[in-house]
This record gives sequence, structure tokens and C-alpha cells, in this order.
Amino acid sequence: MGGATIDVYVNCHRPARMPSYTITELAREFDVTPRAIRFYEDQGLLAPTRAGTGARQRVYSQRDRTRLKLTLRGKRLGLTLAEVRELVDMYESPSDTSAQLTRFLGVLTQHRRTLERQLEDLRETLAEIDTHERRARQLLAELDD
Repeated sequence: MGGATIDVYVNCHRPARMPSYTITELAREFDVTPRAIRFYEDQGLLAPTRAGTGARQRVYSQRDRTRLKLTLRGKRLGLTLAEVRELVDMYESPSDTSAQLTRFLGVLTQHRRTLERQLEDLRETLAEIDTHERRARQLLAELDD
């Protein structure tokens, strides 16, 4: 009796888990303090889940990691946390990319204007310091004569 064989394959793979991070891991990766990360959480920029006894341990998702990265990038650009939050929220929204880019350019343009004003103020201040230094050196030279 020639029996037919049936091959059966069972998928034993578990569904892929999304990566998660502790506050210590994120602090180390981005070279910030856990306190800074908790501050960004208080400001509504991050929303970790809670785990462990009494739900005291923060568990950050890939989304939180991305939001922290964008927040820190915005801060390096000199944006306020309100501006960062608006841009990060736009980044996640399903809204039109053109609108997001237009808003982002608007924020950058405004920030550029602010920095240019500050740069002009610094130049004027440095020129005044140069004048005072020259005058002080001149007076010292006259006293030494």
C-alpha cells in the first residue's frame, strides 16, 4: 500500500515585539539626564507606559524615542518647547506634508530672524567693549608715563 505523505509546517515564530526602552537607556543614548526626560514627559512630549510593581517603571516605545530625538534636535536649533511640541505633533499627524513643511519653514524663518537680531546685538556689544578696552589701555599707558 503506497501511502501518501503530507508535510505539515508549523510557524513557531512569535510576532515581532516593538522595541522598548528604559529611561536610563534613553538618557545614555541621547546624553541627557533622566530628569530632563521626565521634564519632557511632563510637558507632554513623551508618553511612556508604566510597568512593574505599582506601575512605577517607565517603558518608552519607539515612538517616544523618536519624539525625544526630534525634541532634542529642536532644542539644539533653539526652538521653544511649544514650537518643538507643535512640530513633533505635526510630524505624527496624518495631515498634508506640504502644510507641515510650510509651518516648519515658518518656524525656522522666525528663529533665523531672532538669531540675526541677537547676532547684531552681539556685534554692537563687542564693538563697545573694543572701544572701552582701547580707552582703558590708553589711560594705563598715560599713567605709566
